[in-house]
Amino acid sequence: MMNMSEETEKKEMYLKAYEQGRERLIAVCDCDILGGTFSEGQLKIDVSPDFFGGEKASCAEIEAALASATMANFVGCKTVRHAISLGYIEEDNVLSIDGVLYAQMVRM
Repeated sequence: MMNMSEETEKKEMYLKAYEQGRERLIAVCDCDILGGTFSEGQLKIDVSPDFFGGEKASCAEIEAALASATMANFVGCKTVRHAISLGYIEEDNVLSIDGVLYAQMVRM
Protein backbone atom coordinates (compact mmCIF):
# COMPACT_ATOMS: atom_id res chain seq x y z
CA MET A 1 0.00 0.00 0.00
CA MET A 2 1.31 3.45 -0.92
CA ASN A 3 1.65 6.25 1.56
CA MET A 4 -0.06 9.57 0.86
CA SER A 5 3.01 11.34 -0.55
CA GLU A 6 3.61 8.52 -3.06
CA GLU A 7 -0.07 8.62 -4.06
CA THR A 8 0.14 12.41 -4.57
CA GLU A 9 3.28 12.06 -6.71
CA LYS A 10 1.92 9.42 -9.10
CA LYS A 11 1.67 10.93 -12.58
CA GLU A 12 -1.82 9.78 -13.60
CA MET A 13 -2.93 12.89 -15.49
CA TYR A 14 -1.82 14.85 -18.53
CA LEU A 15 -1.37 18.60 -18.13
CA LYS A 16 -1.05 21.17 -20.89
CA ALA A 17 -0.96 24.95 -20.44
CA TYR A 18 -1.83 27.64 -22.96
CA GLU A 19 -1.09 31.34 -22.54
CA GLN A 20 -2.63 34.25 -24.43
CA GLY A 21 -1.88 37.66 -22.96
CA ARG A 22 -3.06 37.57 -19.33
CA GLU A 23 -5.13 34.44 -19.83
CA ARG A 24 -3.78 31.03 -18.86
CA LEU A 25 -5.77 27.94 -19.84
CA ILE A 26 -4.94 24.61 -18.25
CA ALA A 27 -6.12 21.37 -19.91
CA VAL A 28 -6.03 18.28 -17.68
CA CYS A 29 -7.17 14.72 -18.37
CA ASP A 30 -6.73 11.23 -16.96
CA CYS A 31 -3.90 9.39 -18.72
CA ASP A 32 -6.07 6.38 -19.58
CA ILE A 33 -8.61 8.36 -21.65
CA LEU A 34 -6.25 10.47 -23.79
CA GLY A 35 -7.20 10.01 -27.44
CA GLY A 36 -10.69 8.76 -26.59
CA THR A 37 -14.02 10.14 -27.80
CA PHE A 38 -17.05 9.89 -25.56
CA SER A 39 -20.65 10.71 -26.42
CA GLU A 40 -24.04 10.50 -24.77
CA GLY A 41 -27.14 12.03 -26.33
CA GLN A 42 -26.23 15.50 -27.63
CA LEU A 43 -22.99 15.64 -25.60
CA LYS A 44 -19.63 14.66 -27.06
CA ILE A 45 -16.09 15.12 -25.82
CA ASP A 46 -12.96 14.39 -27.83
CA VAL A 47 -9.99 14.00 -25.50
CA SER A 48 -7.61 15.11 -28.23
CA PRO A 49 -3.89 14.45 -27.73
CA ASP A 50 -3.24 17.80 -29.47
CA PHE A 51 -5.22 19.71 -26.84
CA PHE A 52 -4.81 17.61 -23.67
CA GLY A 53 -1.62 15.63 -24.32
CA GLY A 54 1.02 17.70 -22.60
CA GLU A 55 3.24 16.28 -19.89
CA LYS A 56 2.28 13.59 -17.40
CA ALA A 57 1.73 15.32 -14.08
CA SER A 58 1.17 14.49 -10.42
CA CYS A 59 -1.63 15.89 -8.25
CA ALA A 60 0.86 18.36 -6.74
CA GLU A 61 1.93 19.59 -10.20
CA ILE A 62 -1.72 20.02 -11.25
CA GLU A 63 -2.40 22.01 -8.08
CA ALA A 64 0.60 24.29 -8.76
CA ALA A 65 -0.49 24.90 -12.38
CA LEU A 66 -4.06 25.70 -11.33
CA ALA A 67 -2.87 28.41 -8.94
CA SER A 68 -2.12 30.70 -11.91
CA ALA A 69 -4.85 29.47 -14.28
CA THR A 70 -7.66 31.77 -15.41
CA MET A 71 -9.48 28.89 -17.14
CA ALA A 72 -9.28 25.10 -16.97
CA ASN A 73 -10.79 22.07 -18.69
CA PHE A 74 -10.90 18.82 -16.72
CA VAL A 75 -11.75 15.43 -18.25
CA GLY A 76 -11.71 12.08 -16.45
CA CYS A 77 -12.79 10.78 -13.08
CA LYS A 78 -9.42 11.21 -11.29
CA THR A 79 -8.89 14.67 -12.77
CA VAL A 80 -12.35 16.02 -11.94
CA ARG A 81 -12.34 14.54 -8.42
CA HIS A 82 -8.94 16.17 -7.81
CA ALA A 83 -10.26 19.56 -9.03
CA ILE A 84 -13.28 19.18 -6.70
CA SER A 85 -11.02 18.28 -3.74
CA LEU A 86 -8.98 21.45 -4.38
CA GLY A 87 -12.12 23.60 -4.50
CA TYR A 88 -11.83 24.59 -8.18
CA ILE A 89 -15.01 22.77 -9.24
CA GLU A 90 -18.41 22.35 -7.56
CA GLU A 91 -19.77 18.82 -7.84
CA ASP A 92 -23.10 20.22 -9.12
CA ASN A 93 -21.28 21.63 -12.18
CA VAL A 94 -19.81 18.32 -13.37
CA LEU A 95 -21.12 16.60 -16.50
CA SER A 96 -20.90 12.86 -17.06
CA ILE A 97 -20.55 11.89 -20.71
CA ASP A 98 -20.71 8.13 -21.23
CA GLY A 99 -19.38 7.67 -17.67
CA VAL A 100 -16.48 10.13 -18.12
CA LEU A 101 -16.54 13.20 -15.89
CA TYR A 102 -16.08 16.64 -17.47
CA ALA A 103 -15.91 20.12 -15.95
CA GLN A 104 -14.63 23.61 -16.70
CA MET A 105 -13.42 26.43 -14.48
CA VAL A 106 -13.27 30.13 -15.29
CA ARG A 107 -11.84 32.77 -12.93
CA MET A 108 -13.41 36.20 -13.37
